Amino acid sequence: MDNLGWGELGVYGGGILRGAPTPRLDRFAAESTRLLNFNVEAQCVPSRAALLTGRYAVRTGNGSVPLETPIYGLTQWEYSLPEMFSDAGYSTAMYGKWHLGQTKGRFPTDHGFDEWYGIPNSSNDAYWPGNSRFRPNVHPFVKYAQVMESRRGQEPKPVKVYDLQARAAIDGEITTRAIDYMRRQAAGRQPFFLFLPYTQPHMPIQPAPEFEGVTKNGDFADVLTQIDTYTGRLLDEVDRLKLRDNTIFIFASDNGAEATMPYHGFNGPWRGTYFTGFEGSLRAPFLIRWPGKIPAGRVTNEIVHEMDLFPTLARLAGGRVPTDRVVDGVDQLDFFQGKERSNRDSLVIYLANEICGVKWRNWKMVTRQEIGRAHV
Repeated sequence: MDNLGWGELGVYGGGILRGAPTPRLDRFAAESTRLLNFNVEAQCVPSRAALLTGRYAVRTGNGSVPLETPIYGLTQWEYSLPEMFSDAGYSTAMYGKWHLGQTKGRFPTDHGFDEWYGIPNSSNDAYWPGNSRFRPNVHPFVKYAQVMESRRGQEPKPVKVYDLQARAAIDGEITTRAIDYMRRQAAGRQPFFLFLPYTQPHMPIQPAPEFEGVTKNGDFADVLTQIDTYTGRLLDEVDRLKLRDNTIFIFASDNGAEATMPYHGFNGPWRGTYFTGFEGSLRAPFLIRWPGKIPAGRVTNEIVHEMDLFPTLARLAGGRVPTDRVVDGVDQLDFFQGKERSNRDSLVIYLANEICGVKWRNWKMVTRQEIGRAHV
């Protein structure tokens, strides 16, 4: 999810307190191991870079959301999670928000995904196409306010303008595409890696028409119901295709809750929000299910970082972890499968390209509060 706070789901203390129950995700949590101390980077771009490379984002040049230059993202010499899966014989697909490059050589299908449908940047782009001041091809990011589609080896093509109407519809569209993809792979008995980075609840928080007004508690509650329902549809399809016992299903968020007025999210007991070095920025919800392999109903406060998924999943898939560069992620398979302690007891906290603190077990030192603020 995009900017889903630690405290939004029912199992993390939200649900009905946030305007809508989350029964499907709560049931999924009971079938999963739930992490209370899953750590991410403080912004969208670095978080996605760290997840897909297993490296701190500063190592790949993606320490912050770019505001001016149109050239950013993952370079060709990085080795990504989908490339690892592809090299291990998996089919790969991504549907949703990329935010790791919008120029030639830096789209999802340039980095190991066989197919992609989604947006190159972020959902705030949706404001511009309907604005009277909008001028196509002027601002380096606004001109990419498009929903795009591509296959490996092809140049991505714009499908439609990413305006507010498209913004409301896209998460439903990518859910449908994800289900179709799973059906195709199951029919061909092909192992697959499906990456589904949803666009909600990043601002503007806007429910799809089928969910608008269903809770009578406002747009955020409607979107929370939407998130729960779409996840339920994916889980149901995994069961229908008889893939449940051989599928690792992960639900997580890229960083802390949305902070922009009037879309404030909720990070539970944790202070701060994204773009800070506080726990409200760094801790995100994380649920992982693998029936019979990963304990169901387990709740743990052991430290895990999103970078750890790369070496963990590489071990499971028989894939390769690069040895010609620093990989900061650690293999957590034994921990996920029931070992008492995580293989990680510390992490460095970055804001943009600066160190702002360190976590070690139950201790934390913060040297910089947030981007642009004085040291504390």
